[in-house]
Order: sequence, then structure tokens, then C-alpha cells
Amino acid sequence: MPALKDVVELLHGWYPPGTAESWDAVGLVLGDPDAEVRRIHLAVDPVLPVAREAAAWGADLLVTHHPLFLRPVHGFAATTPKGRTAGTLAAAGCALLTAHTNADRAEGGVSEALARAIGLEELEPLLPGAGEELDKLTVFVPRDDAGAVREVLAEAGAGRIGDYDSASFTTPGEGRFRPQEGANPTTGTVGELEVTDELRVEVVLPRRLRARIVRGMLAAHPYEEPAYDVVALADPGVHAEGTGRAGVLAAATTLRAFAERVAEALPATAHGVRVAGDPDREVRRVAVCGGAGDFLLDAMARTDADVYLTSDLRHHPASEFLEKGGPALVDVAHWAAEWTWLPVVQERLAEALGDTVESRVSTTCTDPWTFRA
Repeated sequence: MPALKDVVELLHGWYPPGTAESWDAVGLVLGDPDAEVRRIHLAVDPVLPVAREAAAWGADLLVTHHPLFLRPVHGFAATTPKGRTAGTLAAAGCALLTAHTNADRAEGGVSEALARAIGLEELEPLLPGAGEELDKLTVFVPRDDAGAVREVLAEAGAGRIGDYDSASFTTPGEGRFRPQEGANPTTGTVGELEVTDELRVEVVLPRRLRARIVRGMLAAHPYEEPAYDVVALADPGVHAEGTGRAGVLAAATTLRAFAERVAEALPATAHGVRVAGDPDREVRRVAVCGGAGDFLLDAMARTDADVYLTSDLRHHPASEFLEKGGPALVDVAHWAAEWTWLPVVQERLAEALGDTVESRVSTTCTDPWTFRA
């Protein structure tokens, strides 16, 4: 049975809090990190009906996309809606974790889930994110000890490249040194020149883990004074994460048929699917942004997308965008677009934790609009 801290570490590995916007509030909100987790409830919004749902099911952890507290508070008494939600979860012993803008742009995140839900292929970010800042560590190790040092480096987080771990490069060489008075050499004699068979081991590592990885290497190295260097890499490259997603449909269709496909793929809401554009327009390349996406309209005007799918488009920005002759617009309910991410998280949890943890996706519609007159 995993502890809450283990589940948090797993989710943070998929959706690193450090990639969230500066104004955002993500991570663990409520809960004892050492408590056991047997049931995980997944939802878009941390609102009272969802909290009651999680409590009634006996969930130990509620994972939501939207934060409960986006702005600082001095308390959460049950005299406020957010206080009642927090109180309900606390009384049930249910922890709360939020993955918001860090989940929006991640691989396997919200925009990617929306794109796949409507059948897009060949996905790429609309605004690619810069890769994580990287260093390269080079250390010289006696041949017989190199395996143990490489293993420690991998366990500390070095040598992870894309979908690979334990990546390193090794070249043989000759180490030469003379131990001085006061030294306690692993090999060699004080005052005498020593030549030994060594290996040069090189690994890349996230700069944020530099101190931990170097400490681990020094602890595992057999020498009193290991020879090593750490170099900052200038170009971490562009990674698959980023804002929004663009992709193509397997076959071209019309704007009307595409809108119908979207309506079938997303949970039903009173908002429905709003469309701006010629119903007979051909659609093949599609851009999407989970959640409120009008901040990308300027970028969309310069793309080769046939349609832009997002939520919360406002009258004037949408009207001005259409006058420029860019992609058609499809506007869907904010909740429905982001709900598509929840089954993805559920599947990833099942793959990572097996049958040690049970998970459930909430189907309670928390979109604020409830009907059309």
C-alpha cells in the first residue's frame, strides 16, 4: 500500500510543480504524507459535491485539476464554500492534491488528452516549452568501482534522457597521482607515484538535482579526493511539453462534422459546442488548448490550423480573430475539455501502482452553467 508521499512524488514526476505558472497554486493541499492511500478520486473541480462524493466513496486522496485555494487565505472555516469543501475532506481523512498549469503543458497532460480524445494524431505543442536546464558530470573511477558509482548516479536522478534512464558514457584511461603525507589512499603508497587503471564516466543530470547527485557520487567513490567536473550545458533543447497541442485528423472532414465529433467525444454540458466558421469548411489540421484559450488567439492567427478548439472565448477577441481570416473556432465547456485528462491519469496510476490502489473518475458535472432557456 503506497503512502501519500509516494503517490505525490509519482504525480509530481508526471506533472512537475516547477513547471506551473508563477501565479498558480499546485501540489499537496491537505493530508498526512505518511498516510496510506488505497483509493484515489479524480475530478476537475475541488467543490463541495465532489468532496462529498470522494468522502462517501472512502477516498484517501482527491486529485483535482483546479486549485481549491488560488489566492492566500488566513483560514478555511466552514462559513465559506471553500472552507466547507476543505472541512469535508479533512473530516473524511481525504487528502487533496492539485495539478493545474503544470498538468496543462505536460506530456500526458490536459491539452494532449483533449487532442487525443477528438482523434488527433502527430501531436506537437502549439508553444513548445524549453527543456529542463541540464549539467554534465564527468568523474574518474577505478575500473572495479565504476559499476557501483554508475548505479548510485542513476538512483540519484542522473542519466535520464527522454524515455531512457541509467544513460552514461564510459571511456578507459590511466590515472596518475602521488599521495602526500597525511593521505590515506585507497590504492598506492604515500610518497610514491601511482598509476592506476581508471574509467571516465559521463552522465547528464537535471541542474536542480546537481547537489544531490554530486553528494551521492562522492559518497560512493572509493577515493579520498575524487577527480570530477560538472559542466553546465548551454542548450537543453526543446521538449515535447508545452502550451496547447496541434495535430491532424486521420482523414479530412467538414467543420460541421468535426464539431459533431467533438460533441460526441466530450461529456455533455449545457454549454454544448459553439462553432464560428463555414460549416462546409475542410478541416484536417486542428489546434487545441484545454481550458481558457483566448490568450493564444494571436498565435493561432499565424498558424496553418483549419480550426482552433478551446474554451471561454470572449466576444470581441473572437470577432476580431475571425476578421483576420484564420482558423475556424470551436468553443466548448471549460469543464468538459479538461475532464478528458482524468481517464489518462487513472490509466497512468493503474500502470504505476497496479491493484494496490483503486481509482475512480468523477462524472459529476461541475460546469457552472446548468441549463439553456
